[in-house]
Amino acid sequence: MFITQGFTRANSFGKYLIGSLLVFIASAIGQVPLLIAIGIKSVMGGNVPSTETDIYKMFDSNLFLLLILLSFVCALAGLYFIVKGLHHQTFLSIITSRKKIDWKRVFFAFGIWFVFSAGMIIISYFIDDSEIKLQFNLIPFLILALITLLLMPIQTSTEELVFRGYLMQGFFNLARNKWFPLIMTSVIFGTMHIFNPEIQKMGYLLLVYYIGTGLFLGIITLMDEGTELALGFHAANNMAAALLLTSDFTVFQTHSIFKDMSEPALGLEVFLPVFIIFPTLIFVFAKVYNWSNWKDKLIGNHQDLPYLEDQEQFQDQM
Repeated sequence: MFITQGFTRANSFGKYLIGSLLVFIASAIGQVPLLIAIGIKSVMGGNVPSTETDIYKMFDSNLFLLLILLSFVCALAGLYFIVKGLHHQTFLSIITSRKKIDWKRVFFAFGIWFVFSAGMIIISYFIDDSEIKLQFNLIPFLILALITLLLMPIQTSTEELVFRGYLMQGFFNLARNKWFPLIMTSVIFGTMHIFNPEIQKMGYLLLVYYIGTGLFLGIITLMDEGTELALGFHAANNMAAALLLTSDFTVFQTHSIFKDMSEPALGLEVFLPVFIIFPTLIFVFAKVYNWSNWKDKLIGNHQDLPYLEDQEQFQDQM
């Protein structure tokens, strides 16, 4: 089972707490270039930014996106060394239970969600172009596309491997069941978005969407015994947001093709993915990959599961 691949006697839950702190520190180190750039801009402009909005206004959106995404490069590198050095596991063990990454799964999930997202944006534009404005500008968009293609998959993969890989296995080591890691990683993932600008605009009820998204990603990870589908979906979701549709109230403002001009409000489109679209996607994935044994994979209790005693046994399992 994917979730048990770190279940060794040496891997206490305390190690996962230390590892999570180290990933956070690595991410903070990756923010140093942004802090230096803010300092230079502040000195040159004679203005110290007091809000996130002030910081956004200091930079071209492409440069700001680049500086933000650099922190995830450091976080992913930190996670790699933590898994290898602190937990003595292969990095593959927090990605999948298969002998190697199934890239077909990654690209299948990416394709299905990117096409769906692009289709919905284009349909919305032609239905009512007063709320979605075409703002395509070739050169800034090409720079955005380059940054997005190179760094956005690193950002989304870091989040998936931390939550659906590393922490999912860590919480299993603590609880020895499936439902607790699924719930905990979903709630933590959702509440990590609490400081996003859209939460401030639309209210905390929007966390239902983020927690629901975490739950969806956790379910497909547990059912598929690996993070490949979650990796593809998350990359498609964020890349579509960066390249296709931006707004003044989302966490990233970009030189995307379209801009959402509507007033932010909690509506059906916020809850539709969680209660209709994501369950439909789960159904599609289940049919394509012949998922079974749902109860054990999602809420199974494994209190009597023996430890993998050492790294050699772990490698034998891999």
